[in-house]
This record gives sequence, C-alpha cells and structure tokens, in this order.
Amino acid sequence: MAQRNASRRGQQKGESFMDYSLLFIVLFLVGFGMVMVFSSSSYEANLKLGDSTKYLRQQLFASILGIVAMMVVANIPYHFWERFAVPAYVGSAVLILLIIPFGYSSGGATRWLYIGPISLQVAEVAKLGMILFLSSLICKMGKQIRTNKGFMLVLAIPMPIALMIWQITNNLSSAIIVMAIAVLMLFVSCPDYKRFFLLGLLTLAGAAAAVFYVVQTAQAHVDDLDFRGARVLAWLDPEAFSSDTGFQTLQALYAIGSGGVLGKGLGQSMQKRGFLPEAQNDMIFSIICEELGLFGGIAVIIMFLMLIWRLMIIANNAPDLYGALLVVGVMGHIAVQVILNIAVVTNTIPNTGISLPFISYGGSSVMFLLIEIGMTLSVAKGIRLKDL
Repeated sequence: MAQRNASRRGQQKGESFMDYSLLFIVLFLVGFGMVMVFSSSSYEANLKLGDSTKYLRQQLFASILGIVAMMVVANIPYHFWERFAVPAYVGSAVLILLIIPFGYSSGGATRWLYIGPISLQVAEVAKLGMILFLSSLICKMGKQIRTNKGFMLVLAIPMPIALMIWQITNNLSSAIIVMAIAVLMLFVSCPDYKRFFLLGLLTLAGAAAAVFYVVQTAQAHVDDLDFRGARVLAWLDPEAFSSDTGFQTLQALYAIGSGGVLGKGLGQSMQKRGFLPEAQNDMIFSIICEELGLFGGIAVIIMFLMLIWRLMIIANNAPDLYGALLVVGVMGHIAVQVILNIAVVTNTIPNTGISLPFISYGGSSVMFLLIEIGMTLSVAKGIRLKDL
C-alpha cells in the first residue's frame, strides 16, 4: 500500500506521458478497418439488404462509441478498476450463462445477447473481465505466484470461463484467447522458463493428439466427426472438402494468391462478390491481400507490430505492477487474436471464427478493444517523462 501511495505521489510530480503514437496507430487501424469493411461488404449488403452502407454504418456507430469510451477510460486513474476485479469475473460468467435462455444466433452460432437495440458478444466482455481480475489477483498474491500452488491457481482461474465460452457459445477461438491472456500475464509475473517450456510441450502434445484422433476417426467412421473434426480434415486437405468445410479456406487462399504484390486495387476484389463467406468478418485479411496485395498485407502486419511495441514500452515503464499487468493483458489479447486470425486465413491452423482486431466487422469487438486501449492510455499517463 505504501509503495502504491508513493507511486501515486510520484505521478503528480513532473510532466505526465501521453502516448500519441499508440493513439495514432489505433485510430489508423480503426479508420482503415472501416474502409475495408465497406469495401468487403458493400456487394453483399446491397444484394441481400438493399443498402450497400449497412455494415459500414453499424461499424461506424460502434467505433464512435468505442472511441468516446476509450477517451473517458483514459482519463480515469487505472487503479479505479481494481475494485471491479471480482464483479468483472462473476459478471462475465453470468453473461455467458444468460446465453442459454436468451442468446441470439447468427451464422449457426449462439454468441450474442441483445441489450435493447444493441447486440453484445459476451466473449468480448469475458476477455476484458479476465484482464481486470488476473491483474488484481496476481498483485495480491505477491511472491506466492512463484510457488507451484500459486502458479496452478492462476492457470486454473480462467479455465471455468474458457470452458463456458467454448461449450455454451461454441467459440473455441475466444476460449483459447482467454487462456492465452492468463498464460502471458503469468509469464510476466513469474518468468520460470522450465514451467512454461513444459506447459508448451503439453499443449503441443495435446494438439497433435487431437489431430491424430480426428484422422483416425475419419478413416474408420467419417460421419462420427463433429464440425470441428471436419474443419481439421479440411485444414489438412482443403481441396478434398472444397464444396463443404474447406470452401471458405480455399476461397481465402484464392483471394490472397490473386492479389499478387500490389493487389487489384481498392474495391476491385472478386472473391467478395458472393464467393468468400464472411468476407467482412473473419476473412477480411484475405480481401486486404487481394485488393492491396502482399504490400498491403505486410503493411497491416507492420502496424500491428508497432502497436505491440508501443504496448511493450508502456508495460515496461508502468508506475507499478498492476498497471504493467493491465497493459500486458491487453497486449496478449491483441497479439494472440492477430496471430490466430492470420493463421486461419492462410490455413496455417484449422478454420475457427476469429476477427482481426480493429479491422474486422463487429461492434462488440471494436468497442471493448478500444476500452482496453483506454485503460492502457490511463497507465501511460502515470509514466513521468524522466522515466523514459
């Protein structure tokens, strides 16, 4: 407590730090995302809804709300959120359970709740809630985090939320992100390389065993596989499932390949014209590569790398451990989601529904990501320029 009070008194001395580089990168990604959402969705929106700007207007509304929320949160001292750690965890679990009686289905998945006219994807709330809860928990545990009991406790805490997201909302990718956030925050607070090396080996062994099981089951009784098993088979040989589970993956690869180095030009994609499902959502990176080419795809990746770099700078210079963990949690969320999205689009891993942060169409995603950036900016304001 004394250290925290000293930190707060120190923040009042000297000039505070506002990370305009981070703010510019985030606003650029949001603006670029709206351009690409319109480019990738205008044909489908006009064909099915009679309004080519339908998805753009919805994304613009969510982005404006998110930016306002980001600026509000950025001006609230980040320790204010520490008191909401437990309510955030419990609230996340309650919202996920509410999906069972009140959930809204879209695209074959039930992942949304309607709050008035606004739809809310509960997994996005859970990601933010996990960051808030684990940041507070790890700070309170202190040196106990280095013990085997403390290490396993932090790993066990997010598992119920991750399992509920997976089983109730049928959203494996978000469940993986929740666990990845916990692992990264644990690694920063307890850098025991042997434990994480063992954890990595167990994860890889489990993934390999799952793939082996799917292949063996397919050879015996292919009809016994659920849709995830079918996606694994489509990942291994997408052309063999070109009319079914491998269709979206193949169309995404066609889009990337046809774009070449410089692309066909903004708005000139052919795959978005009814060939590539969810072009404005999970597969928007393939449209970027088709219209802007390899150059555009690499440029987007560089922007995300710059964003991660700025988050690392803020985490390294945060006034205290709680602030550093908040930023690390946000960094882990964005980094893992970017990696998973691009890996899915390029068929590096089996297809699973995951959006590209700030760019893909999705109001809940962009709003909660901007709120997380607001918390990061609040932590950055606690940094004194002489510390940099």
